[in-house]
Formats: sequence, structure tokens, C-alpha cells
Amino acid sequence: MTKFSFKGVVMALQQFRFHRALARYAVAAVAGMAWACAAPAADLRGVINPGDQGEQSRYAVFSAWKSALESALRKDKLSANLVLSTDATADLGATRSRIPDLIVAPAHIIGSALRYGYQPVLGLDKPVRAVLVAPKDSPIADLAQAQGKKLGLPAQDSVVTYLVRGEVNAANTTLKRHFSAVYDTRYQDALLPCLQLRRCDLVAVERSVFDRWVAAGEPVKVVLESKPVPSLSVALKDGSKPGVEALRAALNDTLATVASAEGAKLALLAKADFDYVATLGYFTPRSLAGANVGDAAAVARLAAAGAHLIDTRNAEEFKAGHLPGAKLVPYVEHSAKDADFDAGKDQFDLSKLPADKAAVLVFNCNGAECWKSYKASVAALKAGYTQVNWFRGGFPEWRAAGQKVATQ
Repeated sequence: MTKFSFKGVVMALQQFRFHRALARYAVAAVAGMAWACAAPAADLRGVINPGDQGEQSRYAVFSAWKSALESALRKDKLSANLVLSTDATADLGATRSRIPDLIVAPAHIIGSALRYGYQPVLGLDKPVRAVLVAPKDSPIADLAQAQGKKLGLPAQDSVVTYLVRGEVNAANTTLKRHFSAVYDTRYQDALLPCLQLRRCDLVAVERSVFDRWVAAGEPVKVVLESKPVPSLSVALKDGSKPGVEALRAALNDTLATVASAEGAKLALLAKADFDYVATLGYFTPRSLAGANVGDAAAVARLAAAGAHLIDTRNAEEFKAGHLPGAKLVPYVEHSAKDADFDAGKDQFDLSKLPADKAAVLVFNCNGAECWKSYKASVAALKAGYTQVNWFRGGFPEWRAAGQKVATQ
């Protein structure tokens, strides 16, 4: 008989996590190469984010939507390079930079895209709600009684986290203030073990995930339910072929099978349907102690006077469009989108900034919802730079103001 070794089990789990993380990195790398190496013959570039319910279901959802879109586009003799995304944060940044022509994604990503030059096409008539779930025998009955408890969440840019954060804010508190600890995971289904092992007192998932757990016999209950938002939807960038009306007409046929498989019907969506979820983004503070916060006109004046323009986004966003003369110094962000973020989780190469601590610096990224330029400004201030300017509106505001845009 093999002797049980707790240490061995721990080591095996660590190896499993390492290889799983490596696999996720490989998938992300392949997706990134697919973007970079898009076939020249493709008329459109598109991204499909199936959401974060579970790791296995995402591929089935991606394949179904990809097939439906490709069939619809063929009716107009168009082709598309459609790639799978599992990174909502990257998708939010890409739509603010107007990189993809087509995007299929959960409501908060579509809601953000609509503010930056996209139009809704079609979606599934199956509204999404986020729920706070507790064990059935838990004494917690509402949000107030959850104060000081441990909460499990999907990733911070999950639609579930957006909705729960909105409900908590509406109760005049914050996630960090209301809960003693917040654990996060990549997929919603991975939160069930956290609840079963009592590492989490509550977890947040979509209502459909909760219903699936109940159907499987899990002893769980709903403590709080959010307002509904649209389900997975399609958005098209302004000016892209075949146009919203033509694509909608074509998708009415090809997407019907996808909707039926999901137990839903097709929904004709308008911008107003995304108003609620679009207000729940992680907006940065309006001010930053020690830094000047300026608009596009002020930044243009600083640039004309020789200020150093620092773009903290990623290389793809920078190549798609940036402020003339800007230097790319990416802020690699892993910390929470919060004013008291943990900078130790992030990466930012201060050595790429001017050696002169009195140099005039202007940091920008993708608008008021993008925290990278805020965090880079904080890092510069802590490093002793005395002339820090934070362009909170960032590249989207610059573009909207009609300022000249550079590309590579």
C-alpha cells in the first residue's frame, strides 16, 4: 500500500497549477499571434469572448458564434479573422482603441465599446443577473449580514464582478470595506469548491450558474440578486462592412441555431440596453495628489512645449493609434483597480523615463476607466518626479477632440 504524503499532494497540486497556468499562457500567446498574423485576405478582424462561466464551455460557445458570424458575412462576400479571447481586460482596452471590427462579448464589454464608436447588432434574449450565493445552512440572509465575511469572485473584469460591485456601491459601501477578504478565480465554476470548503462564506456567479448548481443537488441559496443586463451580444465598429443593418439581417438566420441551443431567442438591442452596465466600470479617481490632471487641449500645449508623453498601454493598442511623439512604456497591471492598489503586483520600468526628475511627464492610457496611467503616475511621483501630469481622458479623449493621431 502506498503511504499517503500530504507534502506530495501539495507538490502535485503546485505542479498542476503551474502547468495549467502555462497552458493558459500558451493559449493567450496563440491568440495574440492570431491577432498579429491576421490573414491579409480577411476583410474584418474580430474577437469572441464567451464569458467566464467555465473553462470547457468557452470553446463550444466560441465555435458556435464563429460559425454563425462567418456564415453571415459570406452572404455579403466578406471574410473575417475571428479569434477567441479569455481576457476581458484586454478586450476592454482593445475596443477603447477601436482595434477589432467585430466583437462578441458579455454586456460590460459591449457597453464600453458603444462609447467608443461601435453599434449593437444582435444578442440573445436571455438577460444575465449576478447573484451572491451562500451555503443553504448559512445564517447570512442579505448583503448587510455579509459584512466582514469572505467573498469569492471571478476575475475583476468579469461581468459578474461588475454587477456585484455596482450593487455593493449602491449600498454605500465597497467590496474592500464590506468584506474581510476577497478571493478571485478565473472561472465562475471554480468558485463552488471555495464555497464547499468554507474558504468563502459567499461567492458571486451568474444566475444560470447558480441554477446549474442547484440542479446538480448543491445545497446553496441566493443572498442577493443584481439587476439584469444583456447576454452575449455582437457589436460592429462604425464604418465597417457590411454595416449594422446588413449584418443583423444575415445573422437573423445564422445565429438562430446558437440562440436555440442556449434556450433563448434573438434580441434586437439598442445602446440604451447597455446604459446600466456601462455605468459600473472601474472609473479612476478624478484627482491625484501631487499631479496635474489635464484635458486634451492642456496636453497638446504641454506636448508643444516639449513635455515627455508616456503611453502606458500595450504595444498593439499603441500601434493602432497614439499621441504624436509619445513613447510606449507599458504598465503591466495585475493589482486591483482601486486607489489603494498594491503596486508590488505590477510591473513598470521606471528606467525608461527621463533621468531628469524635473522633466515634464504626461501619462495616458485608454480613458477614465483605464488605471494604467493613474498607477504609472503614482509610481513616478513615488520615484521623485516633480512635474507629473495625468491625462485621465487619455487616447479616447485625444481622438474625440480631433487632435492629430499617430500610428505605426
